[in-house]
Amino acid sequence: MCLVLLCGKEERVLGRMQAPGFCPHCGGKVEAVDVERRWRLCFLPICFKVKRNYSCTICARRLVLYY
Repeated sequence: MCLVLLCGKEERVLGRMQAPGFCPHCGGKVEAVDVERRWRLCFLPICFKVKRNYSCTICARRLVLYY
């Protein structure tokens, strides 16, 4: 019998900065947040990613960037 323990995901905010543009919903300022994510399996790191998320400072909605 095999027992797999998934310890989960850890997130840490690396930095915040103002991004160009305005929120399409309320017209507020857009903020860019750099987040470091680590997935662990029984204290062993599986995956390590740094992502940038965009959100509005007034309505706190998560914004998606389309190219």
